[in-house]
Amino acid sequence: MQLTVWTYEGPPHVGAMRIATAMEGVHYVLHAPQGDTYADLLFTMIERRGKRPPVTYTTFQARDLGKDTADLFQSAARDAYARFAPQALLVGASCTAELIQDDPAGLAEALRLPIPVIALELPSYQRKENWGAAETFYQLVRALADTGARPPREGRRSSVNLLGPTALGFRHRDDVAEITRLLATLGIEVNVTAPLGATPADLARLGDADFNICLYPEIADTACRWLERQFGQKTVRTVPIGHNATRDFIAEVAALADVDPAAALDSSRLPWWSRSVDSTYLTGKRVFIFGDATHAIAAARVARDELGFEVVGLGCYNREFARDLRAAAADHGLEPLITDDYLEVEEAIATLQPELVLGTQMERHIAKRLRIPCAVISAPVHVQDFPARYSPQMGFEGANVLFDTWVHPLVMGLEEHLLTMFRDDFEFSDAAGASHLGHGASAILPGTGRGTGEAGGGGVPQATTSPVAISLHPSPEEANGSPPLAPPASGRGTWSPEAERELLKIPFFVRGKARRNTEKYAAEIGVRAITLDTLYDAKAHYAR
Repeated sequence: MQLTVWTYEGPPHVGAMRIATAMEGVHYVLHAPQGDTYADLLFTMIERRGKRPPVTYTTFQARDLGKDTADLFQSAARDAYARFAPQALLVGASCTAELIQDDPAGLAEALRLPIPVIALELPSYQRKENWGAAETFYQLVRALADTGARPPREGRRSSVNLLGPTALGFRHRDDVAEITRLLATLGIEVNVTAPLGATPADLARLGDADFNICLYPEIADTACRWLERQFGQKTVRTVPIGHNATRDFIAEVAALADVDPAAALDSSRLPWWSRSVDSTYLTGKRVFIFGDATHAIAAARVARDELGFEVVGLGCYNREFARDLRAAAADHGLEPLITDDYLEVEEAIATLQPELVLGTQMERHIAKRLRIPCAVISAPVHVQDFPARYSPQMGFEGANVLFDTWVHPLVMGLEEHLLTMFRDDFEFSDAAGASHLGHGASAILPGTGRGTGEAGGGGVPQATTSPVAISLHPSPEEANGSPPLAPPASGRGTWSPEAERELLKIPFFVRGKARRNTEKYAAEIGVRAITLDTLYDAKAHYAR
């Protein structure tokens, strides 16, 4: 076991909570100590749900370990049924409760409750959150799906099941809305969307659909394979993230439903915008991608084929999908990075020095420390990645969102560089005041203490006392106490503060290359400490 400050996935019982919270009419009785109730905050604080998850904790304490903790569990399960009247009950143990070896499945069965009780065996010390969510969904589907006769297809529209969206999922709510709209354009009905918004009665109707759409393989792949065996339903496995993938998805769906795909072959703005004059400076930008396998693989395809980026790093944290990630990395000519250690990811980013990072909330923090633009493409995420606005990742509108989300960090980085470049100009001085505040804003001329602006039209001079200015864009000199841009790649020398500040003056979109060339030059001449002179010598060397 490894101690860590951050983790990409929680224990598997958190995955089970995501399924229970996504559904209606399902309650989860979790055998857990008092401290494990922290998981509620994931949904109420980060996802901003208006109600707490449908979970009852036994919340045993240290003094209870000398008594009958099994009786605590049975009392909690009995009370949960009486209070919440669920249509189905999930029972399981957290990683801590697993150690005391009570048997939630047997204890719940002994209660003889008049509803389906699904026991979860989630090995907390071998598996993690996404696996726990997938296993929970699979067990629910297996227990509740009606295996009786299916309705005939003749005389009705094709129908599908949308499988995989959960609570705490990255843009799952909006993805479902976008894909439902696309299917309606094709004349295809959605039979059941699960687990998000589904009830146990809805899961009983899964067999009525003509085929399934696996939107999120990390969650729905196991359930889809069982439905294929049980009902003979085929599965659409193309994940519609990006313009090209959405067209492929529509073609695959249309073929299974025997409909004309032309009606849904809309065009997002991404293809033209990525070729437009406003975007040509993006071509060839080096991008590092890390997240869950589904989003990382899809992002790599969009980055290379639709935006003209060069993918220099590709990885995922969920080892269950390592084979898919390895295949995608091979297609990009890369060595895959499959790890759940954020320090390994940080080391890879620092070594590769990309111009854009596409990752999770973890990579957002890493990129901020390394002063590299970043966009979030995958869970785990924080509260700002659950926007109030409509912001899907899938479908044609999702492709538009991807373009905006990925390009804006690069554009903002360019603006930051221009502000730094022109900061000595009197018009851009911090003392000049914000230009967007209008003509009434005062400007203090450097060294004079006199204001140049006038209030309104009355010609009243502004106050001549010097304001206390707080710079949002500190100069290299002001930033002397700030942390360095990044650790040197592969131990190729240590940068002096003066050299670091000079490096900051180089535009962000070539700064990484300048750093790599300087470190390479220093290694070639046997210099360990990179000074200002080393930086200039390297520049002259590579300019020949």
